[in-house]
Amino acid sequence: MFYILGLLSLLILHSWASAFPFEEARPLYVGSRPLGMGNAYTAIADEGEAGFWNPAGLVQWQGVKIFGSTKAWDRESYAFDPKCVAYSYRDMAFFWGNKIMPRGAHGQVPDFTYYSLARKLSSYVAMGSSIKFKRKHPSDYYQFFGHSPGYDLGVLWKPDTRSSVGMLIQNMGDEKLWISIVTLGLAHKFAKGPLVSVDMAALFGDGFELEPHVGGEWQAQPWMALRTGASDGHPTAGVGLKFYKFRVDYAWIRNEQGNAHFLSGQVEL
Repeated sequence: MFYILGLLSLLILHSWASAFPFEEARPLYVGSRPLGMGNAYTAIADEGEAGFWNPAGLVQWQGVKIFGSTKAWDRESYAFDPKCVAYSYRDMAFFWGNKIMPRGAHGQVPDFTYYSLARKLSSYVAMGSSIKFKRKHPSDYYQFFGHSPGYDLGVLWKPDTRSSVGMLIQNMGDEKLWISIVTLGLAHKFAKGPLVSVDMAALFGDGFELEPHVGGEWQAQPWMALRTGASDGHPTAGVGLKFYKFRVDYAWIRNEQGNAHFLSGQVEL
């Protein structure tokens, strides 16, 4: 029923897009796997980039994951390069990440640094939080923090081994609203079938908007995954290749600027 409602919402809601960068950029462009699945990732968040999506998901593995992503070409319209390091041990996880824009227009384009902490409360529920800072441009020194701190608060509930529910509450940091975006996500892995996920984001600002995301992932081979989705009305597709502890992902999205291509890489330590 949840997925039927999500798909109906995708069909009836009016698409919209706001200005870059980062959280203001909708749909999001953080990581090729989430993007290939239509940015419906709040209830999944099981890889290193989880700190950008739902910090509660960081406790779903043990060890260290190092992640990086970039837009493949035509970087004039979007040039942010996210990267992160995530560490999980037993019931706790820590995350550092940022999304740096190599060049900005007269210092008007901010990017972000994240510091996240997650805790598994039980076998079924985890919570996580992030503090994120906008970085100043231009700058001749490395910024461990920045200005205009904001927050993310995430919850992940896994009632069984195949289903999960996620929620993320976000604040942008320099806005008057205490809550800028609330996203609810649902995901289910069918037996011998695809992983299907649906996100619905409620955006609070000058008005109220609902933004739907839906996606799927099919494990074609143990080393290859195929993905497709729709991110707020924008079609997406992708493929992921995994070799031992290395993963490489590609994603395509058709947006207002045309076709955009993204590459991501991740290693487990």
